[in-house]
Amino acid sequence: MAYNNPYAAYKQTGVKTATQGKLVVMLYNEAVKQLNTAINWFNSAGKVDPCHIEKLNKNILKAQEIITELMVSLDMSSGEEIAKNLLALYVYFNKELMNANMTLNKEKIQSVCKMMSELRDSWVQAEATTATSVSDLSPAISITG
Repeated sequence: MAYNNPYAAYKQTGVKTATQGKLVVMLYNEAVKQLNTAINWFNSAGKVDPCHIEKLNKNILKAQEIITELMVSLDMSSGEEIAKNLLALYVYFNKELMNANMTLNKEKIQSVCKMMSELRDSWVQAEATTATSVSDLSPAISITG
């Protein structure tokens, strides 16, 4: 099968082969990207030009969709307290973004973006720790030819 867009094929392969932790990091990365783009629609006076409101709305909605995806991916049965805390945070993020979208409140978007960035950084560290633990085992595995 030929690919019309090599970059899209590369991204699709990256998603299909990513670990669960890497997928979570990818979701966080995209949510942060969308929120930063939304923040950039505000002018220096802290207002959004009328011609940019729809774009701002789309960025916030994409971030909310990602946060919702993170919510439904939580394992509430084995995740225990961490899953409950993350769920509460995700609900809070979506409420704040909904309010920010309706009132064009840059500070709320920035606040959620900052917290999402911090959570993403925690996931990156967790993923790196997990990858290191797995790679520590690899010398014990030998392939003989």
